[in-house]
Amino acid sequence: MQQNLNYVYPQIFWVDGNASPPVACSSLAGPPPVPPRQDLKRNKRRDSTSLCLFIMFLLVLLALTGVGVGIYKILQMQDELARLKELTSDGQLTPALEKRIGLPDISTEKKDMIQAAHVTGKENTNSLPLEWEDTYGRTFTAGVQYKNTGLIVNETGLYFVYSMVYFRWKSCENNPLSHTVFKRTPRYPKDMVLMEGKTTNYCTDRSMWARNSYLGAVFNLTRSDSLHVNVSNVNFVGFEESKTFFGLYKL
Repeated sequence: MQQNLNYVYPQIFWVDGNASPPVACSSLAGPPPVPPRQDLKRNKRRDSTSLCLFIMFLLVLLALTGVGVGIYKILQMQDELARLKELTSDGQLTPALEKRIGLPDISTEKKDMIQAAHVTGKENTNSLPLEWEDTYGRTFTAGVQYKNTGLIVNETGLYFVYSMVYFRWKSCENNPLSHTVFKRTPRYPKDMVLMEGKTTNYCTDRSMWARNSYLGAVFNLTRSDSLHVNVSNVNFVGFEESKTFFGLYKL
């Protein structure tokens, strides 16, 4: 009888009482994969650029807002100044009005202590001393008042005084031409001549003629002094504002 040599031995399992339960494969996995370094740099660069653009936008917006507010305030002040000037008879602001519109005190701000004036020839003037136009055209007064044909000094100091007179006439009479700048002061009863120019033989025939006379020099003037201009014949004066004028400014 042939024996079966394919005998199967029983399987034996050793059981360890301290053995741990099977562990899932997912619990043995490592940390999550790290993104590529180039992607991180690109994301940081994009975030930084966006932040810079946002900050620049805010700065530009603030600057434009400030400019707009400044322009609005300036226009508002100019309108207020124009309305307040209409309340005065001579167009000059009083200290109360200057304070109302927020202008600095002229007595404490050196930059506002301008002492100067420029007046021009006034048409249809037949009296002497010469009258001047102080409101229209290329005229101004700052710290100096024009009154009764004269420029009144408001502050003692050195001033450059100038005057130009344009003489012309339709025929040659050859009478001497004189052009004088003089001062009137409460401390002296008579007029004091500061500058004088005289011209003779300025025409040679009986045709139309023209001639300029210019005077200019530095003088020490005192508060309340008034300066005036006189001529030999007012009929010979041409009153164009660019040819006949009078002024001064403090040095």
